[in-house]
Amino acid sequence: MKSLTEPLLELESYQSLLDEIRRGHTPVFATGVIDVEKNHLLYGVQEHLQRPMVMLTHSEVRAKEILEDMQFFTKIGMYYPAKDILFYSADVHSMEMNRQRFLVVEKLLEGKCPLIVASVEALLDRYPKKDVFASFLLTLHVGEVRELTDLTKQLVFMGYERAELVESPGQFAVRGGILDVYPLTAEDAVRIEFWDDEIDSIRTMDAQSQRSVDKLNTVTIFPMRELVYDEETAKTAADKMEADYKKALKKMEKSTVEDGVERMKEHIGENIDLLRSELSFASVGSFINYFYDDTVSLLSYLPEDTILCFDEPQRLAEHMDTLRQEYEESMKGRIAQGFLLPAQSKLLFDYLDILRQAEDFDRILLAGISQRTPHFQPKAQADFVVRSIPSFQKRADLFCEELQYLKKQNYRILVLAGTGTRAQRMAAELTEMDVPAVYVDDLEKEMVPGSVWVSKGSLSKGFQYDYIRLAVFSDSEIFGKSGEKRKKKKKKNGVAIQSFSDLHIGDYVVHDNHGIGVFRGLEKISVEGVQKDYMKISYRDGGNLFVPVSQMDMIQKYIGSGGAAPRLNKLGGQDWLKAKAKARTAVKILAEDLVALYAKRAAAKGHVYGADTLWQREFEEAFPFDETDDQLSAIEDVKKDMESGKVMDRLVCGDVGYGKTEVAIRAAFKAVQDGKQVAYLVPTTILAQQHYNTFVQRMSGYPVKIELLSRFRTPKQQKESLNGLEKGFSDIVIGTHRILSKDVKFKDLGLVIVDEEQRFGVAHKEKLKRLRENVDVLTLTATPIPRTLHMSLAGIRDMSILEEPPQERRPIQTYVMENNPEFIREAIHRELSRGGQVFYLYNRVETIGEEAFRVQNLAPEANVAFAHGQMSERELENIMQDFISGEIDVLVCTTIIETGMDISNVNTIIIQDADRMGLSQLYQLRGRVGRSNRTAYAYLMYKRDKMLKEAAEKRLQTIREFTEFGSGFKVAMRDLEIRGAGNLLGAEQHGHMESVGYDMYCRLLEEEVQNLKGEPVAETFETTVDLNINAYLPDFYIKNQEQRMDLYKKIAAVQTLEEYYDMQEELEDRYGDLPKSVQNLLDMVLLKAEAHGLGITAINQKGSNILVEFRPDAPLDPEKLTKCIAESRGRYLFTAGAMPYVTIRLKKGEENKGVPYIKSLLQGLKA
Repeated sequence: MKSLTEPLLELESYQSLLDEIRRGHTPVFATGVIDVEKNHLLYGVQEHLQRPMVMLTHSEVRAKEILEDMQFFTKIGMYYPAKDILFYSADVHSMEMNRQRFLVVEKLLEGKCPLIVASVEALLDRYPKKDVFASFLLTLHVGEVRELTDLTKQLVFMGYERAELVESPGQFAVRGGILDVYPLTAEDAVRIEFWDDEIDSIRTMDAQSQRSVDKLNTVTIFPMRELVYDEETAKTAADKMEADYKKALKKMEKSTVEDGVERMKEHIGENIDLLRSELSFASVGSFINYFYDDTVSLLSYLPEDTILCFDEPQRLAEHMDTLRQEYEESMKGRIAQGFLLPAQSKLLFDYLDILRQAEDFDRILLAGISQRTPHFQPKAQADFVVRSIPSFQKRADLFCEELQYLKKQNYRILVLAGTGTRAQRMAAELTEMDVPAVYVDDLEKEMVPGSVWVSKGSLSKGFQYDYIRLAVFSDSEIFGKSGEKRKKKKKKNGVAIQSFSDLHIGDYVVHDNHGIGVFRGLEKISVEGVQKDYMKISYRDGGNLFVPVSQMDMIQKYIGSGGAAPRLNKLGGQDWLKAKAKARTAVKILAEDLVALYAKRAAAKGHVYGADTLWQREFEEAFPFDETDDQLSAIEDVKKDMESGKVMDRLVCGDVGYGKTEVAIRAAFKAVQDGKQVAYLVPTTILAQQHYNTFVQRMSGYPVKIELLSRFRTPKQQKESLNGLEKGFSDIVIGTHRILSKDVKFKDLGLVIVDEEQRFGVAHKEKLKRLRENVDVLTLTATPIPRTLHMSLAGIRDMSILEEPPQERRPIQTYVMENNPEFIREAIHRELSRGGQVFYLYNRVETIGEEAFRVQNLAPEANVAFAHGQMSERELENIMQDFISGEIDVLVCTTIIETGMDISNVNTIIIQDADRMGLSQLYQLRGRVGRSNRTAYAYLMYKRDKMLKEAAEKRLQTIREFTEFGSGFKVAMRDLEIRGAGNLLGAEQHGHMESVGYDMYCRLLEEEVQNLKGEPVAETFETTVDLNINAYLPDFYIKNQEQRMDLYKKIAAVQTLEEYYDMQEELEDRYGDLPKSVQNLLDMVLLKAEAHGLGITAINQKGSNILVEFRPDAPLDPEKLTKCIAESRGRYLFTAGAMPYVTIRLKKGEENKGVPYIKSLLQGLKA
């Protein structure tokens, strides 16, 4: 970046700034620097002095902005986020924040961290001293001797929690001699294998598949929280806490606070006991003062020669003042209520403490105008004169005039154009417009006065220095505000649950031949001295079925669509066969309809659109976010459909906020380019308004006329719109079913887009069909369509599925805590003070009015309204309209908001009785916030109930997983999938799905569709293998029953030698060396797969004979069979008949060694 830093040296004030810092004569006060120029200046200082730097600013948002602009100059910046000061005591926090904080600390401890950006409040936390903290980093080497029990204890002290499987950062699991840990600051989890007490190997592992990836020699495990301690410290801390607690309790007993004493016992007393017994508890971090007397702030972790930069000292002082008041209020309240001990109010440093600690460093103060600098005494001042650049509002002519003027004045001009291709295009366009410009890739060369350079990169604003004649234009002044496209992160894709393997005891299951029963667990049964695992399934009227584990693939978990329990079948009864036959006929009718529809559609001819124009490309580049891969392929599919001659009928499925609208917008833009009109149909007036705004915003600057048809338009406006559509002046119309009325006529309709199809009634759909005889149709839906179903419908409807969530604009901070008016007040206050709005979710219509009144009392400054589904549509729409336009601050409502509302100004959601909601519901609701670039908060509240201890803990645990997008996310997806299946297929199919279970239904449907398309369906048959050898997964090898089931299921699916080796590797990797019985199990499964290919129905051992039975139509070569039998010297006997079979005779004492003989027989038949 020399091109930008060298010119600074020509400024006297800059030279003096550097001199003062070199002499240590600081604080230096640099005035006149604005916006992005601050970054440029500080980057210059850092380059020229080559010292580490910390930039401190007044708010989190500003810190992120600074970092984003810094990314242009240098890639080494790190952001150190502030902890949430008010809600540090919630049960559940988001990991991501701690992770970012500790990535910075990790770099500092390694002694390298050239640039940190933070808000001052981030420095207020207390840390143990640097050497104390550093001693708690756990570094392990291969070959080192460590006691596994000590290690686990140490992990607990560091804040890690023990789990069965390691899924998210902060967990560890122990199985035999294998320790899995997911360190907070690492990309992946680590698997450490012990040989006795020596570390045998260290490998990284993928938490999703639980398989290890690469070998490592050493690994460093970072603590999970600032507070680290050993057993001694914990004991003394507990004693100190106990003493304080007793004092506070006495005081509380005299006070009038209701439940105060109870609350203290519960919150503080319990924690002290936990600290003594378990040596740790969830919110231990807030008791740091009891553990260490001499705590320090992050500053004492910094290298000595760090330069601290304070951005706008006056704003800092003001901000820290309000923050302190807020914090002290909140602390007073909580101590009085008995949530905290009095000494905990000193949990944070004071702003002045921080400034005192900062005096050991060189400091730069930055401000746009010369102002008071509260708390600082500057020793020198350096004045700069910088101007920001006006915005050209996408007007190229104005921009060129400005450039020509500056060029005449001999300025050095740099224009940033965002992406590289855009920059090259721009250089060419400028040259055509009489401003000779060059595209420059590397900004290390010196700029020549009077030259115009175009380069890639982007800043939030441009700036110009008049004295040294340097002007930098950013992409945002030229192209208008566009969000910055972010680099692709390495994608960790959550796999939907592989087969529904998570069977728990008591779950309903479906057996292919016997129907619906209840799973009762695994039982080991020993037959003739040979042990095997069986699954026990109980049926109606007390029948039990024992299914060998090798036949696990005959069993699926039962999935219906309601929560209602299915009717169990009777063993040997007829009802299951009847249900299956009924479902099959229903499916057949459905499949016939679908196939007929498809044929008719394929025959119709549609408009052929041209290839993408230059405008289309420009329009697509202006999209402010990164497209996900799924989005790109969906857009690709849609365009292919449009450019081909057939009529498009495509369904785009994707969860809320996965970017379906963008796919539609691009298709609409393409249609308009070809002079066609587009109708966009949405279910509600509010959505119509929202989409209309989005369209207008995205298409501004292009000659596209967009109309809105809905009840919110006056008759006069509607008449004008209708006229425009008929005459062909208007290109796109967005509206509710008003579009389907008789008086709406189009001049040349080319594309219909239907949003949320599942919410239109049958009558509307009929009208739609009339509208779309040979018009392209694009349907968007948010109910995710299950993969399995998608496969079976693949040839019938064109579908694009958006499964990959967009890069979250900002992760949502999710807190789980007990219901407490204090917290609610603070949460609402916090959101309103940053100008946002709040959803307050209360799911009881009868008392929602009272609840709204209560909320109004908590937050008198807010405008509170309530809404629920039993209001009239008009009433609801008006309330929603007010809420969208910002007249209502807090909306108390039932779950009606889970359907598709998109309001980017609402960034806090408070959910009452969260433990009563389904996960998928919580997931949807939580997705209602966090749709802009602010941090969003979700507070899940539950009522404290003594009885519910166990159950509620479990549920909250699940929600906790769900905050980290762990398995909870998958649960929610599954829940939705089942609903989606019902919606897609209509009501009467739904009943059949209930009676046979979802998996079975999908299989039937797939067979039917293949039949109708004329693809042969191989008749399925079962191969059973029953030999006298021990083949099972022993308990000592895999202790956890659910994991055992899971692996049985996986092993049963092995078909080829490759999969066999892979499975072997996975078992060794996760559980250590294979016992003999496990090896046998793998051999049997492979044997079974080979036998199946040869048309063998059973291999059974009776004493010393093994019978291998064939199907009558088995694909056998008689010659090979004869040859085999001849060569076996009487060991094999062949018996012909309706069911031919081969007998293998074993000698005495060979009863358990039959496998090699069977193998050689199969080899011979295959050869």
